[in-house]
Amino acid sequence: MNQEPIIHIKNLHKHFGQTAALNGVDLDIYPGEVVVIIGPSGSGKSTLLRCINRLEEFNAGTVIVDGLPLTTAENINAIRAEVGMVFQSFNLFPHLTVLENVMVAQRVVRKRQRDESLETALELLKKVGIPEKAENYPGQLSGGQQQRVAIARALAMNPKIMLFDEPTSALDPEMIQEVLDVMLQLAREGMTMVVVSHEMGFARAAADRAVLMDEGLIVEEDVPDVLFSNPKAERTKAFLSKILV
Repeated sequence: MNQEPIIHIKNLHKHFGQTAALNGVDLDIYPGEVVVIIGPSGSGKSTLLRCINRLEEFNAGTVIVDGLPLTTAENINAIRAEVGMVFQSFNLFPHLTVLENVMVAQRVVRKRQRDESLETALELLKKVGIPEKAENYPGQLSGGQQQRVAIARALAMNPKIMLFDEPTSALDPEMIQEVLDVMLQLAREGMTMVVVSHEMGFARAAADRAVLMDEGLIVEEDVPDVLFSNPKAERTKAFLSKILV
C-alpha cells in the first residue's frame, strides 16, 4: 500500500513474569482496514490489542498510532482519545441509564456541552438499533443490548480506530449476530477496526485481512477466504481444522 499505516507495530515483546505473551510481533494496519486476529487461547491476541493503546505496558518494540509513538504520557492520552475499545465484558456504569452511559465520557473527556452529547448519544443508540432503551439501566438489558451500548459509547468519542477484544464471547448464541451486524455496518462505513474474535463468518464478511497468532507470534496472515480455505502454515491448518466445521 502507498499510504502510511495508521497502526505500526514493530518487534513487540511483552512478558508476564517468565511467560512471554508477545515474542516480536510485526504488524501494520492501514486506514479503513478491518483486521481480524484469530488463534488459540494464550496466543497473545488480547495482549497485542491492549498494547495498541497502552492498556498493557510492553517490554520492547515500537507501537506508533496515527503518527504518534506510544512513548510519552502525552502521546498515550492523545492516542487513547482517538482509539475506541470494546471488551468482552461490557463495563457499563450500572447506576447510569443507557443514555447517560453514552454521554458521560463525551462530557468528561471531550468536554462537550450536555445538548451536544445528548444529541450524539441519541443518534448512536439509533445507529446500534436500540433507541428505545435510552432510559433503561444496563441491568434491564440483554447481553447483546449491553454490548451495543458499549459500542455506542466508544463511537461517541469519534474514534479513528476501534479495537474489539472478543466482543461476542460473553454473549448467548442468539445475541451474537445483533452485535456482529453493528460491527459489519461500521466496517462498511470505513472504520479502521482490529478485532480479536473466533467469528469466522464475520471475518469472511467484513475483514480485509485475517491474522493467525500462536505463542506470541504472527504465524500467517492473508485475506480471509484464502487463509481459511488454503492456509500455508501447518499450525494454521491445525487450528482451523478445530474451529471450521
